Amino acid sequence: MKILILGAGKMGSFFTDLLSFEHEVAVLESNLQRMRFIYNALRLQKPCEIAKFSPDMVINCVTLNQTIEAFSLVIPYLPPKCIISDIASVKTNLQEFYSSCGFPYVSTHPMFGPTFANLGSLEKENTIIIAESDHLGKVFFKDLYSGLKLNIFEYSFEEHDRVVAYSLGIPFASTLVFAATMEHQDAPGTTFKRHMKIARGLLSEDDYLLTEILFNPRTPKQIERIQEELLKLQEIIERKDSQSMKTYLFHVRKNIE
Repeated sequence: MKILILGAGKMGSFFTDLLSFEHEVAVLESNLQRMRFIYNALRLQKPCEIAKFSPDMVINCVTLNQTIEAFSLVIPYLPPKCIISDIASVKTNLQEFYSSCGFPYVSTHPMFGPTFANLGSLEKENTIIIAESDHLGKVFFKDLYSGLKLNIFEYSFEEHDRVVAYSLGIPFASTLVFAATMEHQDAPGTTFKRHMKIARGLLSEDDYLLTEILFNPRTPKQIERIQEELLKLQEIIERKDSQSMKTYLFHVRKNIE
């Protein structure tokens, strides 16, 4: 299969390395510096060069705020039956775009990233494939992700947004609150250092990505849950209620079993 990768960032490079020995791969990237470590793949700098390559599939790996723009730039140069795909962690506006673009599509969300995951060993990581996607596109990505031993889940666009609000909204909001209240520690403990590592990793992500995940219409409800639990915990601490604390910790441990 001839596959065009849009973007040579961390995930674009990951997919290029993953696919380039079994497929004919081209990478479209305007920033030459990012192309330094691309090998075994055709390097493209301008959308007009795509027509000659004539891909069977496009995998869009550009930053979230440029996803639809990148599709719009390359679509005029794609053959009619080319499958277009994204790996965006926020699907806002993508369903509407796909329904009107005229191309078969497959939308997936690898629930891991280069900041925290070990891209060489992904056995414990998860990925989502959007149920409304084209059948052949879903087959391709199921085979690809199965080869990485990822746990694969199939959700609709609606279900995906609900899952993201919970699985990303809660940790993102909690980590931001931790970082916002932090004070310098000369001798931080192990738990503090681990939280710091998570906070630094999160804040190294693109601002647009963080904003869009937190602006998911379902995220405010999840933040309300955090606030409710903080109030419960604050009341127990202020009362120094040992029995209530024991009960609270019991329920929390049950939650994470």
